[in-house]
Amino acid sequence: MLITTTPNIEGKQIVQYIGLANGEAIIGSNLIKDFFATVRDVVGGRSAAYEQALREAKSIALKEMTEQAMRLGANAIIGVDLDYQTIGGNGGLLMVSANGTAVIVE
Repeated sequence: MLITTTPNIEGKQIVQYIGLANGEAIIGSNLIKDFFATVRDVVGGRSAAYEQALREAKSIALKEMTEQAMRLGANAIIGVDLDYQTIGGNGGLLMVSANGTAVIVE
C-alpha cells in the first residue's frame, strides 16, 4: 500500500478515487508517566514515555487507515493528514487520527 501526504504519486496515475479512509487511536497515559513527564518538564529534557505513546498511537491509526483502504479495494492512499489531540481535563488521553483519500493507481 502506497501512502503519501501529497495529492498524487510521482510516476503513477490515479485511475479511481474510492473515498475517505481513516483510522484513530486513543491511548491513555498513566499516573507514573505523568509524574515523570512533569519532572522532565521542570528539569528539562524529553519525555520518552510520551514520545513512545505518540509513536504507538500513530502506528495504530495508520494501520487502521490502511486496513480500511484495503477493504475498499484501494492500492494507495493520498493526501494523508495526521492530527494529534489530548482528551480529558488534564490530557489524560492521547488521540491520533489519520485521514486520507483511498485511490487505485497504475
